Amino acid sequence: MTDIYSQEKRSKIMARVSATGTKPELAVRQVAHGLGYRFRLHREDLPGRPDLVFPRHRKIIFVHGCFWHGHEDCKKAKWPETNKEFWERKLSRNMERDQHNIKTLKKTGWMVLVVWECETWSREQLTGRVRCFLCEDPVNGR
Repeated sequence: MTDIYSQEKRSKIMARVSATGTKPELAVRQVAHGLGYRFRLHREDLPGRPDLVFPRHRKIIFVHGCFWHGHEDCKKAKWPETNKEFWERKLSRNMERDQHNIKTLKKTGWMVLVVWECETWSREQLTGRVRCFLCEDPVNGR
């Protein structure tokens, strides 16, 4: 199956896909801020440029798009029917890079939470998940 758009049109469409300031990321920011936490955004000195960094707590939140980061068993993570080899390579590299970055961060003492795009749809569940992660104390086990 070939792409329904020309290469030029597809390029324009893909160029409009934003890496930061997405709706799911903004939802997580609002929840964290509403819980009274302050954070830094997209620290370039950390692997993977985490979306939210809580330096004092040594905690990081990545907000992953279900499609771009390969969320298993999610309807939004359906791989395209066209140009399958390209997308398989691209998305597999994304997932490998994510795993490597998280592993590196954990080795250096950071606690990491991945919030998937589809998990931001319910504000109540998102709030509970973020609260649980940020309130967890690794030293005292709370």
